[in-house]
Amino acid sequence: MLYHSLKNKKKLVSFEDAVLRGLSPDGGLYVPKYIPKLESQFIHNISNYDIYTIAMTIIKPYIGKSISEEFLYEIIHDTLNFPFPLKKIHDNIHVLELFHGPTLAFKDVGAQFMAGCLSFFSKKKERTVTVLVATSGDTGGAVAKGFHKKPGIEVIILYPHNGISSLQEEQITCLGDNIFSVEINGNFDDCQKIVKKSFLDKEIKEKYILTSANSINIARWLSQMFYYFLSYKQIKISNNLKKLIFSVPSGNFGNVCAGIMAEKMGLPINLFIASTNINDTIPRFLKSEKYHPLPVKKTISNAMDISDPSNFSRIWHLYKKNIFQLKEKLLSYKFTDEETIEAINMVWEKYKYMLDPHGAIGYLGIRKFFQKTKNNSSSAPIAVFLETAHPIKFINKIPFSLRKEILFPKKLKTFSNLAEKKEKIFLSNKFKIFKSWLLERK
Repeated sequence: MLYHSLKNKKKLVSFEDAVLRGLSPDGGLYVPKYIPKLESQFIHNISNYDIYTIAMTIIKPYIGKSISEEFLYEIIHDTLNFPFPLKKIHDNIHVLELFHGPTLAFKDVGAQFMAGCLSFFSKKKERTVTVLVATSGDTGGAVAKGFHKKPGIEVIILYPHNGISSLQEEQITCLGDNIFSVEINGNFDDCQKIVKKSFLDKEIKEKYILTSANSINIARWLSQMFYYFLSYKQIKISNNLKKLIFSVPSGNFGNVCAGIMAEKMGLPINLFIASTNINDTIPRFLKSEKYHPLPVKKTISNAMDISDPSNFSRIWHLYKKNIFQLKEKLLSYKFTDEETIEAINMVWEKYKYMLDPHGAIGYLGIRKFFQKTKNNSSSAPIAVFLETAHPIKFINKIPFSLRKEILFPKKLKTFSNLAEKKEKIFLSNKFKIFKSWLLERK
């Protein structure tokens, strides 16, 4: 499989080159030259396969000969080493729990998969590979954990001042060794702009082999397809499946974009709902057909406090910049903090299921869809929303009366023991300041 930039379809690169570069030299995101179609027999019999065979079948066409089949299987086995339970909440609404990994967030899969790929590629290099990544919350912790002490790799994580939870900050700053955290006096979009400018800067590229671990990196992005196939496997076993929709809490839109890729490979998903907080660039775009990011507003679902989502350019490409095709497959709704809190309270009181603020927005997306379409229970599709982080990560955002109901995961004890080992740098949101710091440290 070869890849090209969204800005230049003629210049093709291998999977290895695309992963190591992260972002194309022209500033565009990489996308595969084509989308391979899976055999219908594989989809039909998916419940007969184990999760490693499923993941291998999905991802292998995108890797090609860049990684040996034997090593690729090892990466997949190391990546999918925790459960992905699908639970029924009520009626036709199900939740896919993606928080059972080492940092209690859905990004553990993409970070671990990318770390495995980059470890394989870095062995060929005589210089250290530097992963430069911006985070609005869970990416940072997942990347820090996934790459910690990986030989030949260092990680520099940029995160917004007062823009992530205290637990998320601990997961970024407590590891040390080859993990460096930089607190930026700005918002996530500022962090992301610094990362993108760094990839295009000649002086930086002379001193560093840079790649990114955001969902702009194809290894992070494509591996998120696993969620949808593993969810479908569980649904097919336990339900008389007619129609299937997914509601995805969306910030940088990498997760829902991966779902769209899964559907285009042949997974029978009828509709996607990109559920956002009040940073509603995409809901507004689908109504007005005008892409107009506004200043970022802080919310209790901080990982989604993004106004200019990078991966929407990939989605726009996948639908050939045709708004009518896009609207047939993608809906997008926005929700306020007040609605989010109300959903957390209601779901716990009625169904004894604890949502985090991001999962609550995913749930609200499904509820709004059902209210608009007025499906009766017999004709309603199976609806799955993604619970992308454990509620403990956002305990200060959960209604006070419910906090005592949140179970403390054993995995967190590791970070609690390291909490005093905080190492971070504080910089302004000006690129020249960051560039100066980056060049001086070499």
